[in-house]
Amino acid sequence: MALEITDSNFEEVVLKSDKPVLVDFWAEWCGPCRMVGPVVDELAKEYEGKAVIGKLDVDNNPRVATEFGIMSIPALLFFKNGQVVDKQVGAVPKHVLANKLNAQL
Repeated sequence: MALEITDSNFEEVVLKSDKPVLVDFWAEWCGPCRMVGPVVDELAKEYEGKAVIGKLDVDNNPRVATEFGIMSIPALLFFKNGQVVDKQVGAVPKHVLANKLNAQL
């Protein structure tokens, strides 16, 4: 299961992580987000110990979503050393996200 990332734990979980981080910006009402959600959960299991994988609900955590200019969801941001190094907007197949994650390992 992917970690729940919030406005309050974002800095600790994402920006201070010593591992690459994938954050799925999503919302309950978003159809494509619901398609990507299970893929993100699978990646969380597969990359356990190698990367941090989490989900941030944009409706409940508007500060971080605004800070990173999230205008369309799902938006998947890849962080390394506290910086955004890659991103993917919209629903894509699992291998696309895995390839982007592997590039950060």
